[in-house]
Amino acid sequence: MMDIGFIGLGMMGSRVAARLVNAGHTVRVWNRDRAAVDALARQGARPVASAREAFAGDVVFSMLADDDAVHAVIDPLLDGAPKGLVHVNMATISVALARDLAARHRAAGLVYVAATVFGRPELAAEGKLTIVAAGDSNVTSRVEPLFDVIGQRTWWIGTQPERANVVKLAGNVMLGAAVEAMAEAAAMAWRHGIAPADLLDILTNGVFAAPAYKTYGALIARQQYEPAGFKISLLLKDVRLALAASDAAGAPMPLADLVHESLLEAVARGDGDRDVAALGAVSMRRTGAEDAPKQRTA
Repeated sequence: MMDIGFIGLGMMGSRVAARLVNAGHTVRVWNRDRAAVDALARQGARPVASAREAFAGDVVFSMLADDDAVHAVIDPLLDGAPKGLVHVNMATISVALARDLAARHRAAGLVYVAATVFGRPELAAEGKLTIVAAGDSNVTSRVEPLFDVIGQRTWWIGTQPERANVVKLAGNVMLGAAVEAMAEAAAMAWRHGIAPADLLDILTNGVFAAPAYKTYGALIARQQYEPAGFKISLLLKDVRLALAASDAAGAPMPLADLVHESLLEAVARGDGDRDVAALGAVSMRRTGAEDAPKQRTA
């Protein structure tokens, strides 16, 4: 069993940490919201009073919301951290920050691994996340048993940590495009008298029978936008990071621009804390209706 630190207990982080606790590891947890720490403590985690106390042990995981949160919490911890400590960062952050963090960890004598994840909170709770990892190959054997507790499969994509963030951002653009496509198609079909539930049942059990389509298609059909498994505001942040990465590489992403505009419209209309599936509501508003009827076509 390992001594693990865990920083960041949001919707995803709390479930990932719980998996590690239930696997028998010692998990020291810290979060800016104390309620999340207390909830994990009831499951057997060990609360600590500061992020620095969590930034120690055999391995430390962090799963913070964005670049600003990583800067605020992690930056002060690098100096004075135990030499050789392995830091696994599961946050969806910018490619530029990932590259910078890798360099600063090396300078501090620490090992940095980026391990981005695909999956909603319910999959995290079941240990069925898809993990995309990149970093020092010498620590693979140390962290893979932990990844096996958290996810159903780990894809290693090289020794440069930022590569994992590139994959994550690219994947979230594809996710946003899929949800936007279903939202627009459902609104058009509804205008022709076809219930979104019927359309999406046909398509997500046929030519689009992939997890992202099935999960978000069902949410759009039911107009189930709360509680949010993946907030619109967070996807907007990710698409912005992807567009910044595309600008830096000279790789235009016109479809990402379109998704960005829909997400921005959703936030402007007060939907930022709703699930990404609420892009369905955005498309329905564009047709002149707030929502389509939930019932199937007679």
